Amino acid sequence: MRLLQALFFPPEQPGGVSSMIPYLQERFSSARWEMELFSLPKRIRNKGKEDVVFETFDWTIYSESPIVTKYIQTYKDYRWWAKMRLNKPYDLIHSHHPLVGMVMKEVFPDTPLVQTIHSSYERELILNGKIERGGLEDQFLTSLYRELEHKTDILMTVSHSFRQYLAPFLDHPEHVRVLPNGFDEKRFKPIAHENEVAQLITVCRLVPAKGLDTLLKACALLKQRGQAYVLHIIGDGPSRTDLEDLAKKLGIYEETIFYGYTLHPEEFMPFFDIFVLPSRAEAFGSVFAEAALCWLALVGTDIGGIAEQIEDGVNGLLVPPENEKLLADALEKVINDPSYRYELARTGWEKAKTQYSLSHIVNELKKLYLEFQPENSVESMSQLSVLPNEPE
Repeated sequence: MRLLQALFFPPEQPGGVSSMIPYLQERFSSARWEMELFSLPKRIRNKGKEDVVFETFDWTIYSESPIVTKYIQTYKDYRWWAKMRLNKPYDLIHSHHPLVGMVMKEVFPDTPLVQTIHSSYERELILNGKIERGGLEDQFLTSLYRELEHKTDILMTVSHSFRQYLAPFLDHPEHVRVLPNGFDEKRFKPIAHENEVAQLITVCRLVPAKGLDTLLKACALLKQRGQAYVLHIIGDGPSRTDLEDLAKKLGIYEETIFYGYTLHPEEFMPFFDIFVLPSRAEAFGSVFAEAALCWLALVGTDIGGIAEQIEDGVNGLLVPPENEKLLADALEKVINDPSYRYELARTGWEKAKTQYSLSHIVNELKKLYLEFQPENSVESMSQLSVLPNEPE
C-alpha cells in the first residue's frame, strides 16, 4: 500500500507531529507498505500564483486581514511545491495540517484523504495576543474545519477534548475519530538518580499560551516559603526576553536556567525530577507523554489533552490554569515527598507506555489505513489479523 504522510513543517521541526511522524517509516518498512514523507521547505516563499477557491465558504470576505492573506499565499506556495514534486500515485494520503489536507485533495482529488488536526492555530493566536476572539482571523480559521470535513474521508484529532472544541464548526462532529500521538519508546531511557535539590523542568515554545508567567510566579512563591528548587526552561520563542525579565523581577533568576532551543531534550530529561507546564490551552500536550516516558512526575493544568493524560493524584497532579498559588502548592507537594513523587512517575510511565507507545499507535494506524486497501478482501483481512501480534 502506497502511503503519503503530508506535513506542513519539516519532520525535524519541534512539536507534537515531529514526535511521531518521522519514526513511522521504520515501523511501516515492509513489503506490504510503502511510505513517503512530504513537507514545505522554509525557503519556499511567494511561488504560488493560482487562485484559491474553497467549496464551503468565500475566503475573500476576510482578505483585509494580513494573517489571512499570508495563510492563502502559503496555501498557494504549498500547492505549487506539491504539484512540482509529487508526480506518482498514492493509495492513501494522511495529512497532518489543515492547509496541507486541503491542498492534497486539490492535487489528488481521487485519492482517499485522512486528516488529523493536531492543534488549533486560532486558539494559539488568541492566547498569544495576536488576534481577537470572533475577529476576522478567528472566523476564517474556524471556517476551515468545515471545509476539511467536506473534503476528507476520515477526520481525526488527538484528544476527546479537542474533538469537543471542533464540534461547533462541523456538520457531523460525531464522525470525528480520536487517535493520540505515539512515541518511540526506544528514545526514552529512564535513569535512576537522586538530586539533593529538586530539579523542575519544562519544555515548550516560549509564548503566552504556555503559561510560563504563571510558573515563574509559582516558583517565586516556593522561594518565599523557603523551598529549594532549580527550574530548567528548555525552548525558545518571542516571550523569552519578557520571561527572563519577569524572573529577575520576581527574584528567582538565579534559580532559573533558560536553555533556549534544544533538539533532543529527551536525552537529558531523565536526570530531572518533575515536569511542569501550566498551559492555557493544549490539544494533546505531547511533551507530557514524553516526560512520563522519562519517568518524571507530572504537574499540569486541568485543560484539554493534558487532563486526558493525567488523572489527578494518580499519575500526576492537575491545577487550574493561571493559578500560581495552587501550582506552587502542587509543586511543593511533590518536591517534599520523594516517595509520592516516585509513585506518580511510575504510574505515569506505565500509562504512557501502554496508551501512547508508537507500537500501539502504529497498529491502530495500520487498521485505519487498511480500510482503504485498494483490493480489500482476503489480503486486507489477513493483514488485519496479524496486527495485534506485531512486536512492541
